[in-house]
Amino acid sequence: MAPRDAVSGRPPAKKPGQPAGTSVPRVDPLAVRRALREAGTRPRKSLSQNFLVDTDVLDAILAAAAPRPGRRVLEVGPGLGILTAALLDAGAPVVAVELDERLARRLRGALAGAIARGEHHAGSPGSLALIEGSILDLDVAAAIAPPFDVVANLPYHITSPVLHRLLGAEPRPDRCILMVQREVAERVAAPPGRMSYLSVFAQYHAAASVVRIVPPTSFEPAPTVESAILALDVRPADDPARLPAAEEDDLWRLVQAAFRERRKMLHNVLVRQLRIPPDRVAAALAATGIDPDRRPQTLAVAEWLALRGALGSLDEDRRGRRAPADGPDRNGTSDDDDAEDDAGTRGDG
Repeated sequence: MAPRDAVSGRPPAKKPGQPAGTSVPRVDPLAVRRALREAGTRPRKSLSQNFLVDTDVLDAILAAAAPRPGRRVLEVGPGLGILTAALLDAGAPVVAVELDERLARRLRGALAGAIARGEHHAGSPGSLALIEGSILDLDVAAAIAPPFDVVANLPYHITSPVLHRLLGAEPRPDRCILMVQREVAERVAAPPGRMSYLSVFAQYHAAASVVRIVPPTSFEPAPTVESAILALDVRPADDPARLPAAEEDDLWRLVQAAFRERRKMLHNVLVRQLRIPPDRVAAALAATGIDPDRRPQTLAVAEWLALRGALGSLDEDRRGRRAPADGPDRNGTSDDDDAEDDAGTRGDG
């Protein structure tokens, strides 16, 4: 999992990120180990758990998230609660989703005051609703009302399904601050020339930027790859760059088809993968001013939109939808280093 946080048992003393009624957060490896022992658990490889132990990185997350009184936040992976506490201290009403039942149990004790506030005054400043389960199973519309932001420590192996969950349908957040693997962050924010299916999908929905590179030493235990804080400023539903929902399927069918052979020339790929006449593809490329010899990774989002419009409606792809792989796992190995496409099964990872 993308790095988590810890709440130590130090005596109370007001610090940033400490709402009333909680113990003082402390971010260091010893505090993480002690807090995990108190919770009767340890970092779980099955959940890819790594816990944040760097106060500078914590401050960078908070600066990017900019929590404020009354502004709702959906937090994914609260872990041991230090980031949660900081969000609450800023006055944000927080809905936190935690899969690990032992960490959820500890959070109920550490942040009992904020949880009680949420039970009596749901959505009030500094209130907490704790949901035990997977973000992939969450009914977002039932859990939190828009407008809201997302702060997430994502399990690296489900980054793509989570992005599809958060961005692919309403209600969408206004802003996402995500801790992800560095390679994934750079892929999401990539310029034309290094685009992937994931780049196109994310940049269609949001303006993407890498806020900060985070070294392995910022976590306990330390992963073998670098991480990054990724910011997504989500385009509103009425943004003129968005297609009507009914037309988006054709866009993703087109982009997915092209990235199945991302190193091949666009004209040849589209003829093979979409199974449409070569002259139709050639006419669409000419109408949009796109050289037929270009590779899929060189096209910007605006060019994909123009090409979709020029091609018109596409037949349903009966081979099924596929979502992008996220890149290397926490040990640095990639699911698609040698693959022609950027696609992996869309689902629960």
